[in-house]
Amino acid sequence: MKSCRLAVTFAALVLLLGIVSVSSAQQASAGSKPKHRRYKFVDLGTLGGPVSYESSNGEGNQLLNDSGVIAFSADTAIPDPNPDFCFNFHPDGCFVTHATRWKNGTLKDLGALPGLNSSTTDAINDRGWSVGFSTNGLIDPLVGGAPVDTAVLWNGREMHDLGTLGGLWSLATGITNGGQVVGMATIDESPDPFWDLVGAPWPSPTHPFIWNQGKMTDLGTLGGPDALIAAGCVNQGLVVGSSFTSYTPDSSSGFPPVAPFAWIKGAMKNLGTLGGSFGFAHCGNNRGQVIGASSLAEHPFACFTGEPGCHPFLWERGVLRDLGTLGGDNGLPIWINDAGEIVGEASTANNQATHAFLWRKGVMTDLGSLGDHSHATAINSKSQVVGWYYITGRTEPPFRHAFIWETGGSMVDLNTLIPTNSGLELVAADNINERGEIVGVGVPARCFPDYCGHLFLLIPCTVDEDQDCADKEQTTGVVVQSNAQPVALNSTWTQDASNGHLSPWRMQMVNRYHIQTTRAPRN
Repeated sequence: MKSCRLAVTFAALVLLLGIVSVSSAQQASAGSKPKHRRYKFVDLGTLGGPVSYESSNGEGNQLLNDSGVIAFSADTAIPDPNPDFCFNFHPDGCFVTHATRWKNGTLKDLGALPGLNSSTTDAINDRGWSVGFSTNGLIDPLVGGAPVDTAVLWNGREMHDLGTLGGLWSLATGITNGGQVVGMATIDESPDPFWDLVGAPWPSPTHPFIWNQGKMTDLGTLGGPDALIAAGCVNQGLVVGSSFTSYTPDSSSGFPPVAPFAWIKGAMKNLGTLGGSFGFAHCGNNRGQVIGASSLAEHPFACFTGEPGCHPFLWERGVLRDLGTLGGDNGLPIWINDAGEIVGEASTANNQATHAFLWRKGVMTDLGSLGDHSHATAINSKSQVVGWYYITGRTEPPFRHAFIWETGGSMVDLNTLIPTNSGLELVAADNINERGEIVGVGVPARCFPDYCGHLFLLIPCTVDEDQDCADKEQTTGVVVQSNAQPVALNSTWTQDASNGHLSPWRMQMVNRYHIQTTRAPRN
C-alpha cells in the first residue's frame, strides 16, 4: 500500500507549446517574502498498532476536507490473520488495519466487513463520507490465495459493500458530495494476460465504475481488456484514468497502447497523447480540466519504460497541452486546483535533479529544493503548495522532510514551523485545504514511515494567537467501535516513499494499488 517510486531518467530542453517558460524559485521569491505561519500540531495516532497510513490510492486523493475532517487508515493491535499476504507488512509482525476518521480531536475506528478483515480509505467528501475497500474473507486462487478486497462506502454510521462488476475484486477511489462513488472492479474471474506487465491491481480484466444509489455502472474501456481509474484531486464528478486501446501487444513493449481517458457526457473519451503510445490521466478539477503524463513520439512508451520523453500534460476542451519540464527530459503532475494551477515534479537542465514545480498561466516555475530531489503533492486556491524533499547527506532515516511553498516566498521546511516537542519528523505533506490545514506523515527519529509512521494534522496559528501557540502540542482521543454492520447493496512493504527512480506509470501503479507490493507471499 505504500509507495516505492519509480525511476525517471531525465535529459533535454523545456518545451511548452514552443515557449521556454521556466523560472526559478529564487526569481519567484524576489522582493518581500511572506511570513510563514506557525502551526498547531496534532499526531493523529493509530488504533493500537504501530502505523497509520495515507490514501491507498496514492497521491492526488483528498484525505482532508475543508471542514478539517480526515479519512485514513491505521493499524490495530490485532495480528493479521493472513501473515503470508499482509495487508500492510511490518517487520515486527503484521496487524489488522482499519479505516478511520478524525474529527474535532477524536479518532474513530470505522471497522471493516464482517470477520477478521482489514480496510482502508482512499478519499473523503465535504460531508465527511469516505470510500476505500475492505477484505471480505474470500481468497483468489489466481493470486496464490490472496485475500480479496471489495469497494466500501462509509456514510455516517453505515458501511456499504458496493460489490463488483462480476468478478471478485473492487475498490473505490473517490466520492462526490452527492454520494456518487467512482472506482474500478474486475468484470469476471478470467486471467488477464497483461496483468504482470502493467502492474494492474488484480489478475483479472478490470473496468472503472460509477456507483450511485445502489447501482454500479460499468464504464468500459477504450477498446482493450483493461481500464484503470486514477486519483481525483477534489473534482466532484469527473472520472479519469487510463485504458488499453486494443488487445494487440506492441512488439517492443509487449503490451497494447495505453491512452488517458475522461468520462464525459456518458461516454469514455480518449484524450489522446503527445505523440507516443503510452499516456495516463492522473486527476481533474471542477472545471473539467485534466492532468496526466504522456510519452513523446521519440520514445512511445517512455512513461512506462523510464526512457527520456515522458511529459506532463493539461487537457481542456478537447486540446491536449504539453506542459514541458524544467529543462530535462521528464515530468509528472500530481494536483490541479480549480484555477488550473498544477503542481508536481520535473527534471532540471541536463537532468541534474528533479524539482517540485508550479505551472500556472503557461509558466512552469521551479520551486527549488531544500536538499536534493523535491516533489510537490498538492495546491489549494491560495496557491499554497505542499510536498517533500530529500535531505542532502542524511545517512539515517527518515530521508525526507515535508515543505510548504507560498507565492512570493520560498520553500520552507514544515519541521521548522511546529512545536519542538512534537515527537515526530514530518516527512511528507499530502493535502492542504482551503483553511491552510495540512495533513501528512511523520515519524520518530531514525525510523521508516512504513514501520512507525503516523499521520499528522497541522492547523495554522491565527494572527491573534501568541507566537508560542505552535509550542503547545495537541493531542487526539481515540474512540474504538466494533465493526459496523455492512449494508449489502450488491451481492510488502516497500522502501521509503518516492525515491524518484521508477517510470511515472509504474510509480502511479505502485502508489495506487497495494496488492502486488504487499500481497506477494514472503520468502
